[in-house]
Amino acid sequence: MNLTSFEELGIHTDLVNKLSEFDIKQPSPVQAEVIPAILEGKDVLAHSQTGTGKTLAYLLPILQSIDVNNKSTQKVILAPTQELAMQIVRESERYGEQFGISVLGLIGGAAIKRQIEKLKVPRHLVVGTPGRIKGLIELRKLKMHEVKTIVVDEVDQVFQLGSAGDVDHIIRSAQRDRQLVFLSATVSKETAALVKREMKEPIEVGIDPEQMTASGLEHLYFVSEERNKPDTLRRLIRHYKPQKAIVFVNTSEDIAEVEAKMNHMGLNTKALYGDADKMARSGVLAGFRSGKFQVLVASDLAARGLDIEGLTMVINYDPATDSEHYVHRAGRTGRMGRSGTVLSIVTDRQVFIIKKFMKELDVTIELREMFGGKVMNPNEVSSGSQIRKVYPDKGEPVAPRKVDEVKRKPYVTGAGEVKQRKVGGDVSYSAKAASEPREVVQTKGQEGVLPITIPTNNQPQSNSKKPRDKSAGGSKAERERIRKNKGAPKWLKNKPPRV
Repeated sequence: MNLTSFEELGIHTDLVNKLSEFDIKQPSPVQAEVIPAILEGKDVLAHSQTGTGKTLAYLLPILQSIDVNNKSTQKVILAPTQELAMQIVRESERYGEQFGISVLGLIGGAAIKRQIEKLKVPRHLVVGTPGRIKGLIELRKLKMHEVKTIVVDEVDQVFQLGSAGDVDHIIRSAQRDRQLVFLSATVSKETAALVKREMKEPIEVGIDPEQMTASGLEHLYFVSEERNKPDTLRRLIRHYKPQKAIVFVNTSEDIAEVEAKMNHMGLNTKALYGDADKMARSGVLAGFRSGKFQVLVASDLAARGLDIEGLTMVINYDPATDSEHYVHRAGRTGRMGRSGTVLSIVTDRQVFIIKKFMKELDVTIELREMFGGKVMNPNEVSSGSQIRKVYPDKGEPVAPRKVDEVKRKPYVTGAGEVKQRKVGGDVSYSAKAASEPREVVQTKGQEGVLPITIPTNNQPQSNSKKPRDKSAGGSKAERERIRKNKGAPKWLKNKPPRV
């Protein structure tokens, strides 16, 4: 299908004009395939890389098909997380407000009594999490008898979070001739089974199914010791200077630690916790979107499906648990054809995970090293004519020096001879050795000519041992008294000996 405009896909002019206000002028491939199918009332299973415009692919035809004169609930959209659900609510209000379409978000974690009060005035479109939607249906507060379309966004993640039973209950509570639309970056066996059981002659849309991540992404990984990971993270952010960056951490316990360390190191950082209340999470995301802070630390659950404008970098502080999670993490950046960078910090024992992702996703993840404050290819760093010095406390290498630039200082032997080994370049003698009469004798060694300077006079050298003046310290008894009183207070040292 080679359509170049939303009008050709069947989208109304008013919606097209609204899209142009946000600089959206041409449909993406997944939008070009999904929009006509939904407008025809077909059941749809669409899987495409994260960040390819799947939200607008189903939202535009759904909004267009709502009858504003009918005040009952006509469309339901399910999302796996609170953040994604509220993001869909914002997009729905952005494009549907001009048509008088009413939208309501129903998510877990919010006060259910307040939601029940809002449902006394039916809304055209309801967006929420499966558990809360199911609960309100069972309480008979959300009427499903006139719902004509049910959309499940990120359907695989919905099932992973254990909401398969909730989705099944919601689908069965609607009309038998309802339209089902499932969307995800991947399609699991559970999703395929539900499609086969509930959908009628579904249209399956797969955009570059062999390409799991967006083509505009650069994938890199860095090897670091576990204890050096915070400093590695700091140096990477300082080097790349992203406008906004999400740092993914696997466990909730580590989120607070990473947040505290980054703030201590001078990086403005906030954390997004999956178990935090709605207001706290909304406040953090609002601050991140507006640019109040640069770095957001989050888990997979908290950041699933987020679309943050201006997000140019994703950093895996901990490696993703599997290739599917890597895909969803990477999909937070490089959206809608834009460029982005995905960095992973791993230990020596975790390198095999990166190689596994490369094989399963058919994507190249290149190794890089931080060297002298710069990100470099390892081949550029470990040259045979360079010396690397690594600080044991930081693991940060200093700038390389060529071997030819290293010279050993002259030294004096016990016999009073001044020697200097020639390693490379011209040999320069010490000023003191050059000012004295000398005879140069050359001998051969493993590293070239060894000039040996032998003084011609019999004067003792500056570092030669002088005979000790035994009378300098007084009598033997006096020296013994001083030795025993060493470290004693002054009054005790000056106390006359007892007779």
